[in-house]
Amino acid sequence: QVQLVESGGGLVQAGGSLRLSCAASGRTVSGLAMGWFRQAPGKEREFVARIMKSDGSTYYADSVKGRFTISRENAKNTVYLQMNSLKPEDTAVYYCAAKDADWGSSYRYWGQGTQVTVSS
Repeated sequence: QVQLVESGGGLVQAGGSLRLSCAASGRTVSGLAMGWFRQAPGKEREFVARIMKSDGSTYYADSVKGRFTISRENAKNTVYLQMNSLKPEDTAVYYCAAKDADWGSSYRYWGQGTQVTVSS
């Protein structure tokens, strides 16, 4: 069983930065495909970024490309989401997720979420 715990959310002004952390237990992050998702009030949850298990390749939603960076630190069994140049529309609850395979499966494990609020 995999447990994921997010941290690092908070209130920041537009143009600022935050770094979210996702600490995993039960499995190593290097053995999982990891992703970040977000859900704004009244909207569906949407994909933000992912990092592949196989080779560490990263993928981003167009809305965050060039501003957000996903990374993993195997020694700490943690995945990060560095968020720069934040905009009010980035306000959402951010969720860390994991799955067993890079392709062809759904995210099976989810964290509880961390709130990010960007003020204008």
